[in-house]
Amino acid sequence: MTTLRERWIGPKPLLLDGATGTELARRGIDTGLPLWSAHALASEHGRTVLAAIHADYARAGAAVLTANTFRTTPRSLARAGRENDWTLLNRRAVGIARAAATAARPGAAPLVAGSIAPLEDCYRPDLVPPQADCRREHLRQADLLARLGVDLILIETMNTTREAVAAVAAARALGVDALVSLCPDASGALLSGEPLAEAVSRVLDAGGDRVAGVLLNCAGPDILEAAVPALRAAVGGLPFGVYAHLGEPDPVTGWRLPREHDPESYAAWAGRCVREGARLIGGCCGTTPAHIAAIARRLSSA
Repeated sequence: MTTLRERWIGPKPLLLDGATGTELARRGIDTGLPLWSAHALASEHGRTVLAAIHADYARAGAAVLTANTFRTTPRSLARAGRENDWTLLNRRAVGIARAAATAARPGAAPLVAGSIAPLEDCYRPDLVPPQADCRREHLRQADLLARLGVDLILIETMNTTREAVAAVAAARALGVDALVSLCPDASGALLSGEPLAEAVSRVLDAGGDRVAGVLLNCAGPDILEAAVPALRAAVGGLPFGVYAHLGEPDPVTGWRLPREHDPESYAAWAGRCVREGARLIGGCCGTTPAHIAAIARRLSSA
């Protein structure tokens, strides 16, 4: 199996997959909080649907499948009384993604990324736990994902520099490559208000040579597109990218889907970001395999 960095040899950007949680909801799986997408791992039907979603993203052309570990930390599971299932649910998530990757393109299978999300709410930087807790809990989760055999860790939707630093330091300590994705506001700063350039600098210092790329995610396409020049300047030649959401968060269901979600318009947005230098592109909440397929068609014809 080739590594993440080897996939970048050549002119084409690396195509990530799209949303898992909202796609589960589209297909009838409960994604209510606090477990969100992790509900799918608890039932045979949920796992079957999850496997189908991964397979659809692989067929759409994704070179990376993200395991359904966004809400499988001990902290998240404890809120639902499932903390004893921590190892089991993570093993299921990684195994389902790996099986879909292997079945999709034997010999050139998509890589499997273990998702690491904020320990608390993606949009509430004020809720980020004390730094000692962040370091301990992210190291524990990253260690399990590494032992389960992920190819890389996707640290995503980080709304403060300090939690992103804790997560990427865990990947570095374990010797695992990481993509680090930050969550910006309309001004281009992190949701915590920290300047993007400062956040990227600290993430790169903490992660060292284990940071394979830096991204922005879980904001609307317009916000991310506007932030691309600042991100390009901040990474200093390191691969960078974006994956936008469609819709908006909901305090009960977790996400409110948009009424319309035109894959071709999303692919046109992705194409503009690629022309600005993005080497990683994909989809966040609200996107579907159709969005990834549309991007793949655009990239193949470019």
